[in-house]
Amino acid sequence: MSAFEDHRSLLTGVAYRILGSVADAEDVVQEAWLRWSGVDQATVDDPKAFLIRVTSRLAIDRLRWAKSRRESYVGPWLPEPISTAPDAAERAELAESVELALLVVLETLSPLERAVFVLREAFDLPFAEIGEIIGRSEAATRQLARRARDHVQEKRPRFDVDGTERRRITERFINASANGDLDALIELLSSEVTMVSDGGGKARAALRVITGAEKVGRYLLSINTPASIARFMASIGMAEIAGLSFGVAEVNNGPAIVISVEGKVITVISLLVADGKIETIYLLANPEKIAHLSPAG
Repeated sequence: MSAFEDHRSLLTGVAYRILGSVADAEDVVQEAWLRWSGVDQATVDDPKAFLIRVTSRLAIDRLRWAKSRRESYVGPWLPEPISTAPDAAERAELAESVELALLVVLETLSPLERAVFVLREAFDLPFAEIGEIIGRSEAATRQLARRARDHVQEKRPRFDVDGTERRRITERFINASANGDLDALIELLSSEVTMVSDGGGKARAALRVITGAEKVGRYLLSINTPASIARFMASIGMAEIAGLSFGVAEVNNGPAIVISVEGKVITVISLLVADGKIETIYLLANPEKIAHLSPAG
C-alpha cells in the first residue's frame, strides 16, 4: 500500500477542497483506500492519476449527498476549518489548504463545477484528465472551468493578503472585544461589514447574515466572544475563568481567533481585511466542526 500512502496527503487535499469538510474528506480517502486495495495494482500504470480519479469521483458523489443534507442545516453553513500552524498534524495532510473565503464561494458551485475548479486551479490537472474524471468531454470541461472561475471571481470577498496587517487587526479585534469596547470594535469594521455565523443549531449563532458595522459590533458583544466572556467574568466577580483561553492561531492559512474553555475549542472567528478594515467575519461555533482543533498556543 506504499503507493497509496505516498499520495495520501494529496488525496486528502483534493477531497477537502471539494467537500469543505475534514470528516467527509477523511471518509472519502478511506473509501479510496478500500478501492485501491481491491484492484490488481500491478495493472495500474499511473497510481497517482488512478487515485486522484477515484478520490475525486467519490468526493463528487458525497458532495451531492451533502448538498441535500445542508439544505436543512440550521442557519448559514460554513466550511469546517483546519489548523495550518507549522506543527499541526493537519498541516502535513492538507498542505497549502485554501482560505475559508474561497471555500465559502466554492459551496455555491455545482458539484461538477467545484470539482473542475479544484482539480484545475489547485492541482493544475489537464482538462482532458479532468474530463475523464467527471465523465465529460474536454470542451465541456473547459466550459465548466470557465463558468466556475468567473463565478468565483465575482463572488469571492475582497481582502488583503498581507498576513502581518491581517494579524495586527485581528489582535486589535481581540482587545476591543475583550474590553467590551463597542466604539473601538466598530472603528475596525467596514461600514458594510458582513458576519456569517455557523452554530448548526448546536451553539448560539445568528441564523442570518448580519450586515453593518453597528449591528455586527453589537451582536459580537452579546455572544460567545472575548467580550461576553469578560462581562460574564465581571458579573460573577471573577478576575479569570479557569481554563479559559483565547488567542490568534493559523487556520486555513490565515490568522483566526480561537476561543477555548478547559482545552476545548468553542469558537473560531476568521476576519477578512481590506484597506485596513474588516470586511467579512466568519464565526464558527458548531462543536462538530471545531472539535478537532487545538486551543491557540
